[in-house]
Amino acid sequence: MSIIDKIKSHFEDYLREFVYGGIDGAITTFAVVAGATGAGFSANVVIILGFANLIADGLSMGVGSYLSSKSELEVNVKKGKQEDEDASPVINGATTFVAFIVLGLVPLLSYTADAFYSGNIPHQFAFSVGLTLIAFVIIGLLKSSVAKTSRLRGILETLILGAIAAGAAYAVGVLLERAVS
Repeated sequence: MSIIDKIKSHFEDYLREFVYGGIDGAITTFAVVAGATGAGFSANVVIILGFANLIADGLSMGVGSYLSSKSELEVNVKKGKQEDEDASPVINGATTFVAFIVLGLVPLLSYTADAFYSGNIPHQFAFSVGLTLIAFVIIGLLKSSVAKTSRLRGILETLILGAIAAGAAYAVGVLLERAVS
């Protein structure tokens, strides 16, 4: 087995955690961006809330993945089932965390770039929407190509579910801003 085949096989073993962490990272960070934008918060507040969410939720997701994988292994051992030697709770948790951080950064890129370039990037939210949609497409493509399923279905499924979550966050931000004002 070549090194490429080993890497591909190993990635397939942890695809579930990558998709789980990546989707959640992109959706929850975008939800913070959308909610804060819908509420009319400044770009600085979007960045602060976005990065606070990114780190806290990313760690929470990674730890949750580790603990649930470890619990599943422990239960299987207790039931006398053979332990899956390829499954590693540490790698599961790390994969979830890394995917969450990498893809969770995407919705913040336009705001972060704007902060570094002194406010010269117009339409930050529109760029955030576009970049997040691209992240969803990439996740859908990756998921479907590794799982050997329909690429169109993988992309549409990811886009639709992500758009529902993001739209809900934006609507809540708008409604709460109006209710509080």
